[in-house]
Amino acid sequence: MLDQKNVILAVVLSAIILFGSQYIIARFFPPPHPVATTTMTTSGSAATGGAVESTIPAAPAVPAFKTRDAALADSPRIEIRSDRLIGSISLKGGRLDDLTLASYHETVDPKSPLIKLLNPPGAEGAYYSDFGWQTDSGVTIKLPGADSLWTTKDAALSPDHPVTLTWNNGQGLTFTRQFALDQNYMFTVTDGVTNAGTAPIKLYPYGRVRRVGTPKTLGYSVIHEGLLGVFGGSLKEVTYSGIAKSGTDSFDSTGGWLGFTDKYWLVAVIPGQDTPVSVEFADDKSSGIDAYLAYFRTAAPLTVGPGASASSAMHIFAGAKLVHLLDQYRDQLQIPLFERAVDFGWFWFLTEPLFFVMDFLYRVIGNFGFAILALTICVRLLLFPLANKSFRAMNKMKGLQPQMVQLRERFKDDKQGLNQAMMELYKREKVNPAAGCLPILVQIPVFFCLYKTLLVTIEMRQAPFFGWIRDLSAPDPTSWVNLFGLLPWSVPHDLTMLGPVAGLAASVLSLGVWPIIMGTTMFLQQKLNPAPPDPVQARIFMLLPIVFTFTLARFPAGLVIYWAWNNLLSITQQRYLMWQGKKNT
Repeated sequence: MLDQKNVILAVVLSAIILFGSQYIIARFFPPPHPVATTTMTTSGSAATGGAVESTIPAAPAVPAFKTRDAALADSPRIEIRSDRLIGSISLKGGRLDDLTLASYHETVDPKSPLIKLLNPPGAEGAYYSDFGWQTDSGVTIKLPGADSLWTTKDAALSPDHPVTLTWNNGQGLTFTRQFALDQNYMFTVTDGVTNAGTAPIKLYPYGRVRRVGTPKTLGYSVIHEGLLGVFGGSLKEVTYSGIAKSGTDSFDSTGGWLGFTDKYWLVAVIPGQDTPVSVEFADDKSSGIDAYLAYFRTAAPLTVGPGASASSAMHIFAGAKLVHLLDQYRDQLQIPLFERAVDFGWFWFLTEPLFFVMDFLYRVIGNFGFAILALTICVRLLLFPLANKSFRAMNKMKGLQPQMVQLRERFKDDKQGLNQAMMELYKREKVNPAAGCLPILVQIPVFFCLYKTLLVTIEMRQAPFFGWIRDLSAPDPTSWVNLFGLLPWSVPHDLTMLGPVAGLAASVLSLGVWPIIMGTTMFLQQKLNPAPPDPVQARIFMLLPIVFTFTLARFPAGLVIYWAWNNLLSITQQRYLMWQGKKNT
């Protein structure tokens, strides 16, 4: 029948889009081998007199990896003290290379280690931001570099106490670097230079983020992890494999921002928003291991005359991608599209508003799990007229089942005659066979947006519901293997790296309480719908609750709770309409 075919088509297409894209990209498009490059050519402006040939600033030499503590001990440091961040600034190189997020643990266990965001050169997984000055090609001026030792009179950086570093090149130039930090994750770095010489100098301020080694990513095609930035008002995303293939990607922009994003964390350098800059994403193999760079340099130099001083300021964001905080920085500092660091995807115009609605409900209720339940009710209320119309149509269809069976028997060998007779029956009884599909089709975008919200927003990370659900963004931790949490061992939810069969095995092993509740409610809802006269369709519909139960077993628990609650509301609404229909007859 037409309505059953439309439902099957909608479900199948949804499943293909939701589950298939992640695996197809990972299986059939493996990362290519990188092409190394370390130089760049930027287009000069009238102020520079034409093309400027330059080399990306050298990184610290690293003979072998050390422990993080040993790498930190290689340089004198200034402590960073704030409620959000713990770390230090290296006086060697004057770089930001040691940050720990004070509010986030690796697991839901409050005794688990805090998230370490930045690591110093020399440590495995070095990840840091540095800054400085460059000159035109052929100009020999001693500039502060990766191994320059800065001095300071300050003891610690805090939100109410900036620090200033000083370095003298011994040739008449004195460089200063001031670090300031707000109450959250935004640093302001102001580089200054005073020329005590007899000739003017031209210097180009630069800033960059450098990441050594290819970090382990989640491998989801629906989440971007890698290099990203906004140039000329457009968001640009580059994967690690993509930059390894191209070697370098260059952009010109006025202002903007650039850096690296993980699922929940961001490190980005932000030049002045009225400053023309040349930007480079690069894969640097000069140290024998992949090192990824997000680098900018001003397109025009600062000219510092004898006895004069000049300065250049930039911002550095290093922390958690809190949606409201990114919005705040976007507005206060005029950083274009800064909120897009949270990967809400192609349908961000739907996903982001959905997040704000759920966040509002959370602030009222105090629990994201109950906020999801409240959001489901809101969606059901919006769709109430459409759902009522759909359920009434399905109830009419259910009442027509005996007549449909008779028509199938009468036109057993005449498919065209059967279709014509069915259409006449629908017309006579004023039934729209496609009406039952509309609520499903309308809710598909809501489902995808909620899935994306649970997957990418740090607000949902480790957000508890009640009982055994301590993280709505993770799968239900119970399983039949550990007797639904009674036995003291966990079950792996991700075995896809071992192949499709292992992925299926993980779905079976991961079958927990909430997926079973979801599958049960889906089965009960299906029993209220008119059964397809075609035995093949009937068997397919009988299997759908089982398929979806195992498929969603490894999905975020919040999504499974949403689906189960939505099924329960549908059952309640449909039962009420059925009772009302019987009462009126």
